[in-house]
Amino acid sequence: MKNLVLIFLAVTVIILVLIVFKNNNEQQDIYVAVDGNDEQDGSKLLPLRTLKKAASIAEAGTTVHIREGIYEEKLVVQHSGTKSKEIIFKPYKNEQVILSGKNLKIEEGDTSIITIDNKNYVTISGLIIQDLKTDLADETVIGVFVTGSSSHITLDSNHVQRIETHAEEGNGHGIAIYGTGSMKDITITNNIVEDLKLGASEALVLNGNIDGFKIEHNLVRRNNNIGIDLIGYEGVASDKKADFVRNGVVSHNTVHNISTYGNPAYGEEYSAGGIYVDGGRDITIEKNTIYQSDIGIEATSEHKGKYAENIDIINNTIYENFYTGIAIGGYDEERGGTIHSFISQNKLYRNDTKGLDGGQLMIQHDVRNNTIDQNILSAGPSRIFIANYFTTNENNELRHNVFHKEEGEKGIWVWKDEDFATFSKFKIASNSDTETSYIDPNYVDPSSHDFRLKEDSLARDIIE
Repeated sequence: MKNLVLIFLAVTVIILVLIVFKNNNEQQDIYVAVDGNDEQDGSKLLPLRTLKKAASIAEAGTTVHIREGIYEEKLVVQHSGTKSKEIIFKPYKNEQVILSGKNLKIEEGDTSIITIDNKNYVTISGLIIQDLKTDLADETVIGVFVTGSSSHITLDSNHVQRIETHAEEGNGHGIAIYGTGSMKDITITNNIVEDLKLGASEALVLNGNIDGFKIEHNLVRRNNNIGIDLIGYEGVASDKKADFVRNGVVSHNTVHNISTYGNPAYGEEYSAGGIYVDGGRDITIEKNTIYQSDIGIEATSEHKGKYAENIDIINNTIYENFYTGIAIGGYDEERGGTIHSFISQNKLYRNDTKGLDGGQLMIQHDVRNNTIDQNILSAGPSRIFIANYFTTNENNELRHNVFHKEEGEKGIWVWKDEDFATFSKFKIASNSDTETSYIDPNYVDPSSHDFRLKEDSLARDIIE
């Protein structure tokens, strides 16, 4: 009898453990539909009507399935998930879900269609976020706004469009991640961010105390200010010693038609970077394609005495941009600069299309201890390869670069504010290594932007 009791108790304990385990790992599904009702239970057959109601009950382990339709309301995430049980907001199957700001109240401050404030382990996936506009200078309109100490946030496969400020000194963002507290693990992948009027702000921006991020496989286009921006030292973070974006990767993005020209905040300037590091550190920018924008990639700091530091700009394709291909250093002596960074294996093809003398690579103020290595530069209409109009660059190493020699065309190199019309003189002045060459790289078909090297390319021996 005693053995039977022990067996019974053991079986009971096992059953209880299994029940607890099941309850702790149970995933909850909530459904929302435009013909639903918030008095219902949120099941598939009895969906809720509003995102607000769904967010109020979506706790750890919940997936909110949003049925097809237009939702003219804000989505404010109200709870956090956990590492094993995140909270997910996404369309039901492949249905088209639009979150529209068309009829949201216009008021001063930050107005965002989706807000994640001090929440963790949240994914927003597959939504169309659009049509938030303002005429107020004191209102910043935002498609998706993540702030506070929010961490482990994923924005995947969303489409953000037509977020617009029409105020002369206004601000707008498509996606804005503001680390006022300590943020970690921000993932932004496979999104489209397009057709935005941004005023003095950026299409996709990370700013403040953000340590660890990925921005990959996004399409950013047709916006009237910076495409992707990684910022430090603007006073966003409460911890001033950690007020900069760091330890991240920006890769495999396509960025085009990014220009401030005609933006009321800039007039007729061509000053928007496709990808811009403004005071960030320890960031890799690789395998992106940037074209027909003002500046392809820029890395510096707009704050004097601060730097873009340890920035690796590697294997990007940058062509037909209006001002320059890659820019490093401050645009004047009141700005910061670029240090300990690595620019390598990039293809810079006929940038400076507006003849603004930015060339293919622009080296500006306070540029120190950087390596410029194994890049291929093809001169644009200005015929300028390198544009260095400052004398404040120090200890920068140029090696194994290829300057595209074209039949019947001459090149210009500007080094420490001195023009060189011959490659040999530039090579001596810049202390370039012996492998740096002035040859035709022999691209497969540059007219169709196929920048692969042919098998017999002499450049292969230099950069590969």
